[in-house]
Amino acid sequence: MRIESILLGVCLFLVGCSVDPENGPREVKWDRDTCERCRMVLSDRNFAAQIRYFPDHSARSKVVMFDDIGCAILWLDEKPWKDDPRSEIWVVDHRTGTWIDARRATYLTGVLTPMEYGLAAQLSPAAGGLTFAQAKQQVVEIERRFSEHGLHLIYKFKEQARQREAEHKAREEEQQLPPIIPD
Repeated sequence: MRIESILLGVCLFLVGCSVDPENGPREVKWDRDTCERCRMVLSDRNFAAQIRYFPDHSARSKVVMFDDIGCAILWLDEKPWKDDPRSEIWVVDHRTGTWIDARRATYLTGVLTPMEYGLAAQLSPAAGGLTFAQAKQQVVEIERRFSEHGLHLIYKFKEQARQREAEHKAREEEQQLPPIIPD
């Protein structure tokens, strides 16, 4: 009976140690974890982001990872619980590689990032730096421009496909030989 109690205690201790904490960022498995929004592998250690959220008013949190703060902002904006005060957004400080609260970070613009949203986060203020709210606006604007350009390209590609199909059909008709009619 005593050995069973000890084994049960050890098992409970090990299970308790293996569970993710209920706050803060989770450890990233670089070059293995993927972005929740675009599905690219997280490999650039200077621009990754994480969101810890509580799905469907659950008591347990879930963590999702992103390769760029832009992906995190756009993903979160589509969720019904986006304004839940328990949700945490973490981003890597591009200078130190440490995780910082994305809502308190300063964002530098014009930086080459994995998804080209161009934002690098840091804990300390910087001249010309953006607040989180301003960074969100920039990401939404960039996405709007990408979408408009992308939609234009889709229409252009469809028109090109129609033209190729018409040209292909015309070539096939030209290549058909007239039927041979015996004299």
